[in-house]
Amino acid sequence: MSELVKKPVKITETVLRDSHQSLIATRMPTEYMLPIIEKMDQVGYNSVECWGGATFDASLRFLKEDPWDRLRKLRDGFKNTKLQMLFRGQNILGYRPYADDVVETFVQKSVANGIDIIRIFDCLNDLRNLQATVNATNKIKATEGRGHAQIALSYTLGDAYTLEYWTDMAKKIEEMGADSICIKDMAGLLVPYKAAELISAMKESTKLPIQLHTHYTSGVASMTYLKAVEAGVDVIDTAISPFALGTSQPATEVMVETFRGTEYDTGLDQNLLAEIADYFRPYRDECLENGLLNPKVMGVDIKTLLYQVPGGMLSNMVSQLKEQNAEDKYYDVLKEIPEVRKDLGEPPLVTPSSQIVGTQAVFNVLMGERYKMATKETKAVLRGEYGQTVKPMSQEVIDKVIPGEERITCRYADLLENEMEKLESEMAQWKQQDEDVLSYALFPQVAVDFFKYRQAQQEKVDMTKADTANGAYPV
Repeated sequence: MSELVKKPVKITETVLRDSHQSLIATRMPTEYMLPIIEKMDQVGYNSVECWGGATFDASLRFLKEDPWDRLRKLRDGFKNTKLQMLFRGQNILGYRPYADDVVETFVQKSVANGIDIIRIFDCLNDLRNLQATVNATNKIKATEGRGHAQIALSYTLGDAYTLEYWTDMAKKIEEMGADSICIKDMAGLLVPYKAAELISAMKESTKLPIQLHTHYTSGVASMTYLKAVEAGVDVIDTAISPFALGTSQPATEVMVETFRGTEYDTGLDQNLLAEIADYFRPYRDECLENGLLNPKVMGVDIKTLLYQVPGGMLSNMVSQLKEQNAEDKYYDVLKEIPEVRKDLGEPPLVTPSSQIVGTQAVFNVLMGERYKMATKETKAVLRGEYGQTVKPMSQEVIDKVIPGEERITCRYADLLENEMEKLESEMAQWKQQDEDVLSYALFPQVAVDFFKYRQAQQEKVDMTKADTANGAYPV
């Protein structure tokens, strides 16, 4: 019998970012993370995803923590493991496109404070919105030897998204100077045999390593990983079991066990993983008890596959209909979603395009006339502010919603002037570190509230006596 040719699959652990973002709305505080870092650092993960996404906003807004401080503490603890973040291209971690100087400064500071791998995505898969981030990362890599730019393609279904589309994108990503590719399946739409087909085709068209990220929402994720690994995927994203499954990722220990003794054996130590799981289990129980973890998000939502709509988008839609006492219109809106998506050029449904399409579909149904009222975001998509879509947008809808307006065909950020200086002068009174300017750039109001809180803590102000309603803090 011939010797096994070893092709160990690598693992990125998501418990410190996407896993708790998906299950408990990104509410895990830094103090829960720090005691287990030393153990996690011994595992031999490909990377630990621990920053970016919604962690930045949630830290400032809900946890009253400085996200930069979290990153520095994690970097301090992880001596041997690469740290990874999620970055929304030109939108960085916010919800509007920023000028290139803000993008570049953010990348510099992320790497300087401890990030190794930056996973960059765009809600339309418009690669022009990712180039500035890749360039900024490569610039640091050239001078300091640190930094890895990974471009994530938002996986979606539709006429335009053929195998040829994905393989062409892979070639373009390689030409852009990225270090690796991630297939980001945010809604759990990638089914096992399609995954095998996709990975095989992409492997033939690029030499770059390929990583696969999915969610358990639709119930197929572990099988999808199995077929993808057999087809040659290099890295998979998993979550330690107490924070796995449901809207999170497949469980780390299960995938490690699946490949044990095969050519894909990860080589990770189950005893060590069991200790990490033991550490997180009481916190999971606490979240179940206090309602932060809703058992509803732990099940399988097969509607995701039936309607190709991410779970978060469905729940958003249901609450919008509830507010309008129009829950009986649920199926009408579900039918309208693919129509709106088609009108807007068939974009992937991921933040923020999923919210834009979903809200517009609700309006179209409730108004009884399509596009009688369009949201400002829908108008921005039609104008081309978010970038170029795979298919052309409906001319009829353009004429109805933004008649006679000029449309943008260039990269939107080319129209933006540098803004770092202006931002810095606006928030100068709060600045204690360079990174504060970036926190302010992304979330101006939330950041200022946090700066006020931080100052009160530093000056040992009794917050119970502060007049928070009027924003007055007795010193």
